Amino acid sequence: MELVEENDKHDTYLQQNDKTQDIPCCCSQRWILAYTSFFGVVLVYAVRVNLSVAIVCMVKNVNSTTELNGTSIDSNTCPSHAESQTVFNKHAEFDWDKTTRSSILASFFYGYICTQVLGGWFADRYGGRRVFGVAMAVSSVCTILTPVCARTSVILVFVLRVIIGLATGTVFPAMQSMWGRWAPSLERSKLMTLTSVGGFSCIWVVVWFILTRDTPSEHPRISSQERDYIINSIEFDTTKRTSKVPWIEFAKSPALLACITAHMCNNWTNYTLLTSLPDFMKSVMKFNIKSNGLLTALPYLCQAVSGLAAGQITDLIRSRKILSTTATRRSTGAIAFTGAAVFLVATGFMSCNHRDMAVVFLSLAVMFTGLNRAAFIVNHNDFAPKIHRKNGEMYFTYVLHSVYLVR
Repeated sequence: MELVEENDKHDTYLQQNDKTQDIPCCCSQRWILAYTSFFGVVLVYAVRVNLSVAIVCMVKNVNSTTELNGTSIDSNTCPSHAESQTVFNKHAEFDWDKTTRSSILASFFYGYICTQVLGGWFADRYGGRRVFGVAMAVSSVCTILTPVCARTSVILVFVLRVIIGLATGTVFPAMQSMWGRWAPSLERSKLMTLTSVGGFSCIWVVVWFILTRDTPSEHPRISSQERDYIINSIEFDTTKRTSKVPWIEFAKSPALLACITAHMCNNWTNYTLLTSLPDFMKSVMKFNIKSNGLLTALPYLCQAVSGLAAGQITDLIRSRKILSTTATRRSTGAIAFTGAAVFLVATGFMSCNHRDMAVVFLSLAVMFTGLNRAAFIVNHNDFAPKIHRKNGEMYFTYVLHSVYLVR
């Protein structure tokens, strides 16, 4: 609590000293970084979940079928929605059973969980810009190769998904490292919430390396006014580095443990839905293949809107001193978890006869999870500088990246 509340004193200082300064905003380099990061994160999630959606069409329907006017129809169609019967996927190429499909989808996470701390170490040593860019380049190539490998051997698909997991596991630690150096305190929520395929990813990698730098002082196109504003707004010296990782201090930090717990709860929900939602929409809710993609995307469109809104609203609340940083983060997180829990439980009581209501409940549940973008996720950068200042060394990136071990 003390760690986060120190930010409130710093925020007050910034409010009193920046009122007369004309600091660039929407077209500034820090906001260009936010825009570029936003599209990068969109592509990260695209390469992460594209197979979850595509596999519904790639694999032959294993359910029993009946003939209706010469067309094969899924016999498991929801009785009250006969007009939306699922046409048998006769163009599917693969006979992967359910166990194989589940293993393919899980293989991404085998790689993903292995590079969380390593991603933080690489970002601190080589710069988050390089780590993010290289990770997306590797993921792009693997995504492009997936269709070819799927026709060659299912083992190659496993390998590619593990590699994509290894690469993208470094992305969020790299972004936290960069935002620790780029995000002024009172803009932290809105900037970080702006930042949640193969061919587009390759184009993005080129744009990323052109537009971004690891720190404001390294950027060739930043104005001196914006550079000084950012550097003076960061509560710690980002030029100091250390090779010593304070694992004991991590284990003793209530703030870090709270963030880890919140991350585990949030990501268990998020990644279960990301991986299983397309199949749920088809197998349980009995939506046809044409509707599946749009309906699967709808909850995440709601999450994107709520995440952006949460960043703007929480920074407004903090800047006007309606609530302290501590109270803002706690209340936002409480609303996010409570809302998500209520609507997910409600979804579990819906059958295919009430599938429209199930979609509404799912959308609301995922929308509430978006509020966490302005809660525990931003909270990493709130308290990590204080641990740095308390121990006298540059520990903040390692704190952040250790939290992402469970992401």
